[in-house]
Amino acid sequence: MTSDQDRDLSRHRPNVGIVLFHPDGRVWLGRRAGAEGPYNWQFPQGGVDADESFDDAALRELHEETGVRSVTFLAATEDWITYDFPPEVLASGRGRGFAGQKQIWYAFRFEGDESEIDLSAHDEVEFDLWRWADLNEALDAVAPFKRDAYRQVIAAFAELTKA
Repeated sequence: MTSDQDRDLSRHRPNVGIVLFHPDGRVWLGRRAGAEGPYNWQFPQGGVDADESFDDAALRELHEETGVRSVTFLAATEDWITYDFPPEVLASGRGRGFAGQKQIWYAFRFEGDESEIDLSAHDEVEFDLWRWADLNEALDAVAPFKRDAYRQVIAAFAELTKA
């Protein structure tokens, strides 16, 4: 198996992923708007603009997709975590010409009131429902082509589940 460090990732879109931790150790999962179930739940994620740092992109994406601003930084992955798009995503054009995503993942602790969560905070609504869940639940809820990446994220942030 080739590691992400050995792969040519030039055709993978630079991206950030965010795991938002509730103070009790659960994590935020959103149901992708317009995506058929059952594997349509995931963590917030999104692209990095050309003039933007990864840290800034993580905070921007979190706010755009969830409305959340009241957070404390907990951790970030040091290396890329990647996934490739399956043929149906590539054929649909949703991959925007990229072979997949290369992501730096961030963990934040939610410090606000749940009334702050606003799935329509941005014009492009990503999620139509959200819930708090155990970190390991994300693996069975996400699209299968993202599961290896989620295994790595779960391993990276597992210690943060302890409230």
